[in-house]
Amino acid sequence: MPSTAVNSAGHRTTVREPPRPPPPAVAEAEQQWIFSEEELLQTPSVVDGMPADEEKTIRRKGVNFILQVGMMLKLPQTTLSTAAVFFNRYLMRRSLVAQAGYKPLHHYQIAATSLFLATKVEENCRKMKELVVACVRVALKDPNKLVDEQTKDFWKWRDTILYSEDVLLETVCFDLSVEPPYKTMYDMLKYYGVEHNKRLRNAAWAFLSDSCLTQLCLLFTSRTIAAASLYCGARMTEVELPDEDGKPWWEIQHVQLRDIRRACNLMVEIYENSPVKEGESIYVGLRTSEDEDPREDKTRLRSEQTPMSPAPSSVGMERSASDQSLKRRREEGPDKPMNGAPGTNPISRNGDSKAQDGPDAKRQRLDQNGTSAPVPPPSPAPPQNGNGAPKHEEDVSEEGEVEE
Repeated sequence: MPSTAVNSAGHRTTVREPPRPPPPAVAEAEQQWIFSEEELLQTPSVVDGMPADEEKTIRRKGVNFILQVGMMLKLPQTTLSTAAVFFNRYLMRRSLVAQAGYKPLHHYQIAATSLFLATKVEENCRKMKELVVACVRVALKDPNKLVDEQTKDFWKWRDTILYSEDVLLETVCFDLSVEPPYKTMYDMLKYYGVEHNKRLRNAAWAFLSDSCLTQLCLLFTSRTIAAASLYCGARMTEVELPDEDGKPWWEIQHVQLRDIRRACNLMVEIYENSPVKEGESIYVGLRTSEDEDPREDKTRLRSEQTPMSPAPSSVGMERSASDQSLKRRREEGPDKPMNGAPGTNPISRNGDSKAQDGPDAKRQRLDQNGTSAPVPPPSPAPPQNGNGAPKHEEDVSEEGEVEE
C-alpha cells in the first residue's frame, strides 16, 4: 500500500511499498490443498469407478448451483468463490459413489452447505429461510415456486444443510482460511496504477469468475490465480507492466511465470470450444509455451524500453542549454574549456559542432574545402591585457581562411 513521506524540501511524496510475500504459515496451509493433475485423476469418486469426465461435469454443476443461488441472494463474488473452494476440497476427500453402508450426499446438497458455510466465513450471512428458499427454487428450476415453512421441501433442505455442515467441517479439517483471488488481483492493479483501465479490469475479473467453474483452485495458489488473471487481461488489452530493479512484474508479485502460463493454458483448453465469437473471447491467442523466454514476454515492459506515456519534448531545453554554453565559452575566453572539461568543443546556434583553433580542426576544414596547406605548429597563447582579455583574437571562417 502506498505511504507518504516528507523529503528534504518539506514536500510530501508518495512512496510505493513493494508487495510482500504471503506469510509462511498461510502459504503452508494453502499448499496442503494444492494437487497435481495426476492426483486429480485419482479422487475418491474416480477410484470408486466414476469416470473422470463425469466427475468434472458434476463439479461444474455444483459450482453453477452455488452461483445461481448466490445471485438470488445478492451475495458478493468473493463469497461465491470461497464456497466453490469448499465444494472442490470436499470432493477431494469424499466420494459421490454409493457403496455398502455409505450413502453420499447429492452434489446440490454439498453446494448448498458450502455456500452456507462461506456466508459465515466471509461475514455475508443470510437468513436460513432465504437460503433454503433460493436453494429449492434453483434445484427445481422454478424461480417462482412458492416455498415456505408449510412445504415439505423447505424442511428437507433446511435439515440437510444443518446436518451436512458438520460433515463439511470435518472433511475440510476445519481449515476455513481461504484468500479469494479477487482482492489480490485488485491490489496488483492498484500497485501498477492500472485499476482504472476498464477493459483490463473486466478481463481479469472474467478470468477469475470462469476459474471458479474449474479445478484451478486445486492446482494453483490464490496468488498465482490472481497473477494469471492479470496476465490474461494484459495480453488481451496489450498492456505492459514495467520492471523494477531489473526484475519482471511477476517476480515482484512473488509468482513464477511458468505457473502463470500453465494456468492460462488450462483455461484455454477448457474454454477454447465455447460458443462465443473469436473476437470477444479473452482466451483467444492466450496459449503460450511454458518454456518461452521470459525476456520476450508481451506483458513485460523492460527497463530499456520506451515508457508507455511519451516524455515531453526536450528540443527547446537542449537548444537553450547550447546557447548558454556558447555564451559562457565566449565570456571565459578561448583558453578555458567549457564546463571545465578539456577538449570540449562549443556548439553553435545552428546545431553544428564548431571546433577550436587547433591543428586538427584546421586540417579537417582545409580538406573539406579541397585545398591543402601545411599545418602550422600550435601557436602560443596570445598576450593578455590588464583585464584578462586577449589583445588580439583570430577567428577561422568556414572557407578555411584565417581572418584578423
